[in-house]
Amino acid sequence: MTLLISVFAAVIFTFLWYKNAPEDLYRLKTLCFMFWGSSLMWLTDAVFEFTAEEAAYFNPTPAAMLNDAFLGLSVLALSLTVWIIDLLIHDPKQVVKKMLLKRRKEQEEKRNLAIKASETI
Repeated sequence: MTLLISVFAAVIFTFLWYKNAPEDLYRLKTLCFMFWGSSLMWLTDAVFEFTAEEAAYFNPTPAAMLNDAFLGLSVLALSLTVWIIDLLIHDPKQVVKKMLLKRRKEQEEKRNLAIKASETI
């Protein structure tokens, strides 16, 4: 399940990246690298597990499948969280910068008003 979830995520985000390829405004290549890397990791894990278990590898218990699904979804959530942090750090649309500058300007205006009010008293 972890392999399937990561491969599906890799294919989806690769398609989205390719659709917006020249710009990559939202840094989707980061997600592509993360999901293709995790897909390769779980493919290697599956090959080694198959060599150890042979035919039993294709008959997992429902509990093992559920555990793998939770692991795959956890990796998906963690990857998206890392991507959002990366997006906020690089801030391609300058949204965070504008917000911080606006807040700073408002604080300076309040400070100036307080100084003027204290000078008139």
